[in-house]
Amino acid sequence: MGPARFFGRTAAVPGASARAAAVVLAAAAALLLGGCRNATTAPGAQAAVRIAGTVWQPDAQTVHPQGIWERLGARTLLVQWTARDGHAFVDGCPAAGAVEPPQPRPDWARIAREPWAQNVILGLAAHGDETAARASVESLVARSRCLAALATPLKVTGWYFPVEVDPTWKDAAGLARQLEGLPRPLWISAYDGANVGPAALADWLHGWLPKDVGVFFQDGVGVHARSAPVARDYLLALRQRLGPRRVRLIAEAFRPAPGGGFRPATPEELVPQLATYGGHEVFLFDGPHYVDTRLVEVLREKLVPAGR
Repeated sequence: MGPARFFGRTAAVPGASARAAAVVLAAAAALLLGGCRNATTAPGAQAAVRIAGTVWQPDAQTVHPQGIWERLGARTLLVQWTARDGHAFVDGCPAAGAVEPPQPRPDWARIAREPWAQNVILGLAAHGDETAARASVESLVARSRCLAALATPLKVTGWYFPVEVDPTWKDAAGLARQLEGLPRPLWISAYDGANVGPAALADWLHGWLPKDVGVFFQDGVGVHARSAPVARDYLLALRQRLGPRRVRLIAEAFRPAPGGGFRPATPEELVPQLATYGGHEVFLFDGPHYVDTRLVEVLREKLVPAGR
């Protein structure tokens, strides 16, 4: 299953948990992978990167997500959406005029008990097509307000509105007015499809985005849109312009698969990527699809200091 469009590319919150355990990506870890063709020693590799959380794109394949991401330090779950097109993953708030076929619902009570979901940033109403989503912001906001008002057993610490922005969206500033109707803390995602550069993207967002709305930026490494060092430049520019509390980074934990689609990134690919983000909180995209138990254990063996 190829990942759905997310953060501005074909692929598949405030504050990440301050209690997320630090995953130390030291130079020794790079040495472990020194013989691997994809391994690099990035600046900042000796600083700790905090795996603050994981992302989950609910779908039929992962309606009952299972994982041990807490072993890497993750305590926050970003649920990308609770309704997408004609499908809902909660009861209530159906799309206008839609007749939704019966489908399994996630066991939200069980998810709320998972150590990797002690804090949840809850995604709201999404549309699978970006152009249609941007043209339907008003209706998506209306449905999102309904979804945000539903009671769940989750410890919701924020909401995510899944309509992505980039500088090619000429009316993106109009989104600011619509976001006023959604609860806070609120997050959106931004990407640089036009490659305007880190500073220009940060300035563009600063010019119209409400000051109480945060931004997730996906690194693009998994789809080879950019290298991890360039993604770090974007992160630093966004944090400087918008403020560090308003910006989070998504690390793509997948790579293109031969013949099409995507596969999980290998430890040899993922360790240098994460090492580049030393000193910053990171969310892994996405846990249920790409970061399985075996990968977690290998990463933990290579990266997590003894005793943690």
